[in-house]
Amino acid sequence: MDKNMFCFQCEQTIGCSGCTGNSGVCGKTADTAKLQDELTGALIGLARAVDSTTAVSKKTSQVIIEGLFTTVTNVNFDNASIESMIQKVRAEKERLAPDCRKCQSPCGKTDEYDMQQLWNADEDTRSLKSLILFGIRGMAAYAYHAAVLGHENDEVNLFFCEALFKIGYEENTEALLSTVLKVGEINLKCMALLDKANTETYGTPEPTEVTLTVEKGPFIVVTGHDLKDLQLLLEQTSGKGINIYTHGEMLPAHAYPFLKKFPHLKGNFGTAWQNQQKEFDHLPAPILYTTNCLMPPKSSYADRVFTTEMVAFPGTVHIDEKKDFTPVIEKALELGGYKEDQILTGINGGTKVTTGFGHAAILSHADTVVKAVKSGEISHFFLVAGCDGAKPGRNYYTEFVKQAPSDSVILTLACGKFRFNDLDLGEIAGLPRLMDIGQCNDAYGAIQVAVALADAFECSVNELPLSFVLSWYEQKAVCILLTLLHLGIKNIRLGPSLPAFLSPNILNFLVENYGIGPITTPEEDIKTLMNHLLA
Repeated sequence: MDKNMFCFQCEQTIGCSGCTGNSGVCGKTADTAKLQDELTGALIGLARAVDSTTAVSKKTSQVIIEGLFTTVTNVNFDNASIESMIQKVRAEKERLAPDCRKCQSPCGKTDEYDMQQLWNADEDTRSLKSLILFGIRGMAAYAYHAAVLGHENDEVNLFFCEALFKIGYEENTEALLSTVLKVGEINLKCMALLDKANTETYGTPEPTEVTLTVEKGPFIVVTGHDLKDLQLLLEQTSGKGINIYTHGEMLPAHAYPFLKKFPHLKGNFGTAWQNQQKEFDHLPAPILYTTNCLMPPKSSYADRVFTTEMVAFPGTVHIDEKKDFTPVIEKALELGGYKEDQILTGINGGTKVTTGFGHAAILSHADTVVKAVKSGEISHFFLVAGCDGAKPGRNYYTEFVKQAPSDSVILTLACGKFRFNDLDLGEIAGLPRLMDIGQCNDAYGAIQVAVALADAFECSVNELPLSFVLSWYEQKAVCILLTLLHLGIKNIRLGPSLPAFLSPNILNFLVENYGIGPITTPEEDIKTLMNHLLA
């Protein structure tokens, strides 16, 4: 594949086929894309050096997880940072297999993998291996957040090595397909691990109303997914006259009891990631990026962008593992914030949103829900969830929610909810018709709700009046989709476009075995999904 670069891991890839020019749609350069490939090849070499019969060491797991997380869309644009990660991977391989480099008769056992072999493979092999690769990249983000909170799983860590090995050296289609579904199986365990880490550290999320108004005075905007970073920033800004506002996927942090106790955690600023260049334009406050999605910052706010964890962008200040947020705090005081309160709104004009309907909160009303379904008060549940993005067609999800029957319930999670989470849909059976479960990893909670309802009705999840209407953008959405497929969930609607890395044969397999399909129109999809149980 003789191109400047090749990348088709995100939903917005050029022409639904791949970014091949001097830069990708996400903003990364061809040089960055090549370094990401080099890093992935080095990770495959490291995986081969691991003894697959024993647990992976904590140090090796950390390197693998960090390396995979680095390659997730909109995480790291800094070539020097990626090069440093490559050297870290190589050093760990040298530690595990110190004699390989000096061997007089090289066997190639721990050689790095050339990603051009993958990109030039036959389309079905490339498709299956891409599903595995992009799935474990997304899963690595969840494993990383859990590890930060002191929670790890040996099975999850060992599987990263198994999957990397299969990407490099497995050619059997059946074996690759089995590994694709195993990504979903292991990701379910990884999401459960993160759910446990979050709730044991910060308490069980509870329904919480969040204002979109920004008060006058100094403030900091925190975006991404890492609750630990938010906690540390809240602690370091306590008593300093600086307010903290969440952004994007950090919104659900307001629902955790431990974090709610900080009075200067005031509200949420802005909407989903793709609007940041407009929303942050001349913002009189610093922005702390804890994870994706980072877009190349405009000059009007580049001096107030701070990154941490695996996030990096050339020319911005990076907060290292010591987590001293003094530069962010000083910038907030220097900029001073707004002179007067700013009454801001969501996309639909709402001035507040509600989050915190995790699986514990919803299932605490299980009897009410079951009774409402049996009586006909609730006709259907729609999980309208996933990533947001800039590609045209995503207003479909807003219209879907608006047009859903008034006796249906909308469950949502991840940043796609900003398309409609400020709508007032009223109540049903004493519960809000629109319930925000949380971040993208809280798909685990949605699964727990579905399984509990299936148990209550003594049926399978596919027999419930429950439909999955998903939007996707990056690799965390891929591993969640694979988890749903592992669980046998059928008739999923996915959009706004289907992944470019699905070959016709692999897509046909998913259609025939799982009934997965692209979104069409809200009217048609609502009709089809509500009638599928009658078919």
